[in-house]
Amino acid sequence: MSEETGANETLTNGEDHLPEVALLAQYVKDLSFENPNAPAIYQAPEQPKIDVQFNIGSTNVADNVFEVAVKIEVKATAGETTAYAVELVYAGVFGIRNVPEEHMAPFLLAEAPRLLFPFARRVVADTIRDGNFPPLVLEPIDFAALYMQQAEQQKDLAESQPAGQA
Repeated sequence: MSEETGANETLTNGEDHLPEVALLAQYVKDLSFENPNAPAIYQAPEQPKIDVQFNIGSTNVADNVFEVAVKIEVKATAGETTAYAVELVYAGVFGIRNVPEEHMAPFLLAEAPRLLFPFARRVVADTIRDGNFPPLVLEPIDFAALYMQQAEQQKDLAESQPAGQA
């Protein structure tokens, strides 16, 4: 039997060289909600000011398996008083094979968070609503643009440092 080549490549020896990515699991890794000034905060005359921060990290947990974690921190204040604080780490485990090294960071830090974000956004909104506040629906985030911006900043920083320094 001969081997076929082309778009519908069939390998008789069982080797598979096509890139594969699979979301194996997604879950709440850490969730904290604080409502330190209840019930008085519900009588506050002003709407709280909301500050949202997020961070993305990835860890190689096994051969061809990576955990990507999206950390979202929300703090709402009315004047000097904290209305509520939410900290969520929402993670996913991705199986990745045959993906070129130069595509790993963009996938782990841009595409994987894009896949996880809608679920993390729902957890944040539900948690805030369950604390008796109007749910906060976070705006979509362009993780690819943020990744590209950060990569460009790192490139500029590396180019601006004298040779031999890191």
